[in-house]
Parts: sequence; C-alpha cells; structure tokens
Amino acid sequence: MSEVYTVKVEEGRSATSDGKPSVGPVYRCIYAKDGLLELPSGLESPWDFFRDSVKRNPDNQMLGRRQKLDSKAGPYSWLTYKEVYDASIQMGSAMKSRGVNPGDRCGIYGANCPEWIIAMEACNSSAVTYVPLYDTLGPNAVEFIINHAEVSIAFVQENKIPSILSCLDQCSSNLKTIVSFGNISATQKKEAEEFGTTCFSWGEFLQLGSLDWDLPPKKKTDICTIMYTSGTTGEPKGVIIKNEAFMSEVLSIDQIIRLTDKVAADDDVYFSFLPLAHVYDQIMATYCIFKGSSIGFWQGDVRFLMEDVHALKPTIFCGVPRVFDRICAGIKSKVSSAGSLQSALFQYAYNYKLKYLEKGLPQHKAAPLFDRLVFEKTKQALGGRVRILLSGAAPLPIHVEECLRVVSGSTLSQGYGLTESCAGCFTAIGDVFSMIGTVGIPMTTIEARLESVPEMGYDALSSEPRGEICLRGNSLFSGYHKRQDLTEEVMVDGWFHTGDIGEWQPNGAMKIIDRKKNIFKLSQGEYIAVENIESKYLQCPLITSIWVYGNSFESFLVAVVVPERKALEDWAVEHNFTGDFKSLCENLKARTYILDELKSTGQKLQLRGFELLKAIYLDPTPFDIERDLVTPAFKLKRPQLLKYYKDQIDELYKEAKRTMA
Repeated sequence: MSEVYTVKVEEGRSATSDGKPSVGPVYRCIYAKDGLLELPSGLESPWDFFRDSVKRNPDNQMLGRRQKLDSKAGPYSWLTYKEVYDASIQMGSAMKSRGVNPGDRCGIYGANCPEWIIAMEACNSSAVTYVPLYDTLGPNAVEFIINHAEVSIAFVQENKIPSILSCLDQCSSNLKTIVSFGNISATQKKEAEEFGTTCFSWGEFLQLGSLDWDLPPKKKTDICTIMYTSGTTGEPKGVIIKNEAFMSEVLSIDQIIRLTDKVAADDDVYFSFLPLAHVYDQIMATYCIFKGSSIGFWQGDVRFLMEDVHALKPTIFCGVPRVFDRICAGIKSKVSSAGSLQSALFQYAYNYKLKYLEKGLPQHKAAPLFDRLVFEKTKQALGGRVRILLSGAAPLPIHVEECLRVVSGSTLSQGYGLTESCAGCFTAIGDVFSMIGTVGIPMTTIEARLESVPEMGYDALSSEPRGEICLRGNSLFSGYHKRQDLTEEVMVDGWFHTGDIGEWQPNGAMKIIDRKKNIFKLSQGEYIAVENIESKYLQCPLITSIWVYGNSFESFLVAVVVPERKALEDWAVEHNFTGDFKSLCENLKARTYILDELKSTGQKLQLRGFELLKAIYLDPTPFDIERDLVTPAFKLKRPQLLKYYKDQIDELYKEAKRTMA
C-alpha cells in the first residue's frame, strides 16, 4: 500500500433538491492535518520579509543582471541587499513627495530586471498597492488597467515609454507621474507634460527621495497587489491580493520545502525569466528575498535564455513546460549525435535510474554511480547546480517530467495554481516519484474538494472522484476589483470555483484532466472534453501544439497542428522531399503522415472513435500572442482560433467528407 499524502477533514454530500450538485469530501495535505498555516503575529507586509533579510545579510548579492560589453552580454553584476533596500526606501520617499499615499495604486511596466523589484519593494515600504501592467493582454490593456485601477504613478521600462505616452490622452486624468527604469528624453518629457503628466529618469526620481523618512504603518489586511489576468474571454479582471494571502503563500512554500527537501538559503541563486507581471515569478522572487537568496535576471530575449542560465548557474529554476520540453529535446539530440556507444550507455543509465526512481528511491540514491558518470554531463544543460526544479502554468507532458527527473540531477515538483490562488495551490512533492503526471497535494494554506459536473459526466462521489476543483483557505484572493458580479460567480458558499476539472489519485495527489468550459457536442450527441483529447494528442512526438475543433453540426473532429520542425525535416530527408519547413507543411504526404501518427497515438491512448481526427491543417508558425491566439500563459483562445482559421476549418470538413464519401 503506497503512502497517502492527504487527510479528510469533512465528508462530502449528495446533490440537493434545489439543484446544487454533489460535492466530494474536503481534504488537506498531511503537513497541515492539524490546521492550515496562518500568518504568525508580527508579520504585516512582504516588506517585513525584505527588511529582516537585509538585517541578516546586508552584503549578500540580491539582484543581478548581465553587463553589456560591446553589444555582447558579459558576466552578471550584482546589487547587494543593502543597496536595494536603500534604493527602495528612497524611491518610496520620492513617491510620497509626488503625492502617492498608502493605498494608492502604482503601475509597474516592463521586463524582469532589478528596477522591477526595487519598484515593487518601494511600494511595499510605503503601503502602496502595485499593479503590474503588461501589453500581452491586448492592444488597449495598459490603458484599461491604468484607468480601471486608477493608477497614479507608473515605473516603466525605457523601451515601453512610447507605448505608455501613446495612451496618455485616454488616461492622463489618473496617471500623473512616469518614472523610467533608465533614461527619458526631453521630447518624451514634453509630450507627457501636454497631458499634465511629469516624467523622470530613474536617477532623477531617486534624487527626489530621502533615506531618512518615517515609513507608514502596514497591516496584513492591506491590498498588496491588484493583478490583472487575461481570461480567455472579455476584458482583463483585476485580482485583489492582500498582504496576508501573499505572505501565507510564501511561508507555505517554505514549510513544504523544509519538510520534504532543503529550504532556500543565502547561497542559493534563482533564475528569474517568467514574467514578474504574473504571480508565479513574483511569489518565487519574494520567497528568495525572504530567505536572503540571490536573484539573477535573464536578458529578456528567448534566443539567449540558455546562455543566461549557463552564465548564472542557478540552484533554483522555475520553468514552464515549453521551456522544459526544449531542454529535454536538446539533451536527447546531443546524446544521439554523440555516437552509438555513448547513446547506448546513456539509454542503459536512463532506464536503470528510472527503474529505481519508480521503486520509490529518492533522487540522489536511485543511481549515484550513473549520476557521476553520465548525468553529471546532462546536468550542465541548466548550468550544473540546479537542485530544485519547479514547473507550472500548464500541464507538463509525462515524458518531459520523467526525462527531467532522470537527467537533471534535481528534484522536480509540478504545481498548479491561478492568480486567484496567489500562485500554487497544489504542489507535487519533489522526491515522491509516484506523483509524476499529477500536480500533487494541496498547499498547507488550502483545503480542496471536488464538485460534480453532471453535464460532463464527472462525479465527485464516485470511486474515481472527478469534478471541478474548489478551494478554501488563507492564500486566496479577495475578489475582483470593482467586479462584485464576477466575484460572486466564482466564490460560492466560501469556496472558490477554479473552472478546472480534477481527479483525486489514490495517493492523495490531484490530476488535472479537463477544463469546465471547454466542452462541446458533436452532431450525434457525443460530448467532447477537448482539453483532455488535446493533451493525449500532444504525446505524439511529431507535434508541438494542437487545437482540436468540432462543429456541433458535424459528427467528427478536425485540428490545426504545429509540427515539430526537426521531426518533419528528418522525415522529408528520408523520403527525398525538398523545400523549406513552410512548403513541407503544405505537402499532402506530410499531412497524411502526421495525421496517421496522431491517429495511432490516439488509439494507443484509448481515444474513442469519434475522438479520432479526420483531417488536419499544418501551420509552421506556433500559436502566438501577437495573433491573439493564446493567452500570456499560452492557454488556447478558442473563439479567436476559430475566427483566425475559419477558412482552413471549412476546407478540412469538405476534404474529410470527400474522403469519407
């Protein structure tokens, strides 16, 4: 009998006569069996975390970026905890001199860098609510957020200043001060002044402030941040997160790592590249600040992402599946090009270690000899020092998770969370291999239960409990800013309804299997849970992305597929086809080859007949934010995809009917 990592704290109940669906039992993780983690007295604001770390380690490296030498990136150069602390206090004082008071809203707009964190800590020092601004939410999002949150001051990356100036005519009644992360030109200052807005360079604004001023008192019930999330429909929603929830989340991460691994310390280095405008990286950065660790930023260009990792050599790395997938593919192609002997040795070591991990041995005991002989080399893919790997934002394919657990030399935890749950609300335990393919157990601040979704056939009280994941606890949001209506839709009887469908595993871990809204019917009346089907097709190594579509007047499914470039080019060489990637995607034989492979993947994974694809269109260009086809977290925007590919979809249905006739 394998170990169970959750405890039941309340029984489930059947459906009620007034139409409420049945709900399953309420569970906590074993580390919170005697009560959820609550904020200890004396902690009121994330500023307390920072201030205490500065007292402990004033000279420790805190924020690092690569210095540019002749347009090339050089080594990392660092600001110490004390330097960042002084800059934050001075910035806070300058904000006050511009009439920004506790409870006011301050925008932060730009890529991850030291200035982003200094602006955030300046807000924390002054009890000002910070509001990340980001343009990937759509063309008018920045202007919408400034007005909706009544942002009166914004810290802005130098190259984003033109875009913020261009919306001043729509939002200058709120936005009175703009501070550049770097310089600002006289022309730009003049342009802003026409709307009554004053601009400062970073240095000029710093000069306005003083190190000697009385910081305002802070309370745990203050609003720490309002974070706008894309939502796959409608305008952005402002998620209100109070100090208490934000800090509880950070302490919960610490508690779980302390009980199951080794907590971060002042010699740990975190690589920050996931957008700070999202809660995932903000929470991780704050955890590192709480522990006195160092944070190194990427340059902001995905082409140099791995080069930055090698320059920094981090010990903690948080990624998303797309990045991990690329890393594993890179390792595998290196191994296969190293010759047959090397390749055979690698495969033997891989299978050997995997077997012992599956038996339940921890990472460092599964195959210590092969770790030294073989995996010491593959570890270098992430710089050679990583000891904690975290994955979130989207499901991590099992083959990628398995690969990382074997070759990275690090424990790996896949987590699940939303902005509304202040980042992770479930996390797998890094060294428990049986949690592979799941998002693990509830964090120590949260209780979870499933609610049945009868129209999708999900029953929270069955022997395989499935249903919508609902959360209650101390690290949840406090509603949507100025949108009580939307808050009431998702907060019912004290439970936050996530919209994600989960399935409890026998060991207490949760598996995400579907999304509540992404369901449609085919003409023969069969329900299609499309995310579940897509996740199965994604296990086919020939593709990198897929969008499955079913018209409810038709009886079968079609799809738009982004092929894996190398796999398709290898196939072309083997079959003597010439031409670039784009022309291969238009090749009928290539389409048939990929469709056949997808069908065989589907059959292997036991998809039903009507879930097998009848026709596909190959697009060489990945689904992107620029065409509004995915959200910033790379979730598919289905209505927009349909609009964009309408002609291709119509053609696929015609084509499939011709071949079926």
